Amino acid sequence: MANKEIGRRGFLKKLGLAGAVVSGTSLASCSSDNKSAQKWSVEGTGGEPTGEMTYRTNPNTGDKVSLLGYGCMRWPMKKNEEGKDIVDQEKVNELVDYAIEHGVNFFDTAPVYLQGQSEAAMGIALKRHPRDKFFIATKMSNPRIPDFKQSVEMYRNSLKNLQVDYIDYYLLHSIGGGKGIETFKERFIDNGLLDFLLKEREAGRIRNLGWSFHGDVATFDYVLNMDVKWDFAMIQLNYVDWKHASRNNHAEYLYNELAKRNIPVNIMEPLLGGRLSKMADHLVARLKQRRPNDSVASWAFRFAGHHPGVLTVLSGMTYKEHLIDNLKTFSPHEPLTDEELEFLEETAQLYKQYPIVDCNDCKYCMPCPYGIDIPGILLHYNKCVNEGSVPKNSQDPNYREARRKYLVSYDRTVEKLRQADHCTNCGQCNEHCPQRINIPREIERIDKFIEQLKQETL
Repeated sequence: MANKEIGRRGFLKKLGLAGAVVSGTSLASCSSDNKSAQKWSVEGTGGEPTGEMTYRTNPNTGDKVSLLGYGCMRWPMKKNEEGKDIVDQEKVNELVDYAIEHGVNFFDTAPVYLQGQSEAAMGIALKRHPRDKFFIATKMSNPRIPDFKQSVEMYRNSLKNLQVDYIDYYLLHSIGGGKGIETFKERFIDNGLLDFLLKEREAGRIRNLGWSFHGDVATFDYVLNMDVKWDFAMIQLNYVDWKHASRNNHAEYLYNELAKRNIPVNIMEPLLGGRLSKMADHLVARLKQRRPNDSVASWAFRFAGHHPGVLTVLSGMTYKEHLIDNLKTFSPHEPLTDEELEFLEETAQLYKQYPIVDCNDCKYCMPCPYGIDIPGILLHYNKCVNEGSVPKNSQDPNYREARRKYLVSYDRTVEKLRQADHCTNCGQCNEHCPQRINIPREIERIDKFIEQLKQETL
């Protein structure tokens, strides 16, 4: 990237590192393992779940839906003989079996998840269970192909890949992105696709029709006021986004507007892409002090499930330990007290003071045409900031050790040819980011920070 030189004070102010403190105890914990950076902390939560799952009833269909739903965007992966990342079907089967055994009956996927592998993996895993034991949700993920024929083919491929004759919950995927209402109309209205899907609902091949929302709130309001009966909707909701969403789409407003219309709500990102389970050490300590035997993540899940209009709370449980921890939280679900709600609001305010990037690791930005590992770069930075292992300046105690740790872990986490300095600022990633992050800008400022560490000009 050009213009590597930047004044130290100006850069740090721009980067927002004023609150990042170097901790001698946390230096070694800035992990070089990219996978471990995504794992939640579930210390002190060992043992098997023993309680009964909490269920919510869909007022439109009478469906008895588990309050914990399985999000299928982060299945365990492995390398095949050619070195390609593929879904580890054996592990998926094990996770699905365990989830169903313990009361989970809602599984949410999409044609684009795991670069097209998620639906087929779900179909294989669920085919081994009676059809009346689970509900399947999938999506019309056609932002790049609004053509009617291609979109219908995507829908029919979903039925084929999932190995089902009907879809329980079908969503118009990620409305509000692109040019807002204009893009929504191009994807679903002008090409006749919504009319087709409404007919599929009439025919019973779609039991519930709804949409997932990211981005432009004007689109949200427009769709709500259409002359269409929406059976449900999916929104991002957690105790930070409730009142402090980065782009003014506060979950409190979104949820209340849906509740007014008696539209059941499915929740995505209750952990903000895992960030509410891997927070700064002082925030972790704050939550642990209140409930030392519960995971940090359990607070976020209890908040998401607290609202009565919520039908199910989705979690992308890559590891069995996450599944077990969540099962304990929802078996049964314990509503929050007024005092706990106030406590979480205070925690949210403290969280927003910390300078991390709003990346949820959804990988919609991938693949980068220039090979940049966008989520790897952003998540490594977030992890180090949360752990207090980002050096503020050369005057910090343990600066040299912190500098070395950051650079070594960065090289181990992100391959050399996929690091931030290879970004060309083409901007292609921005149009696909549901969090509406200015990705090139974030990559550039992290790259400048890394360059200052290398040149010892911080």
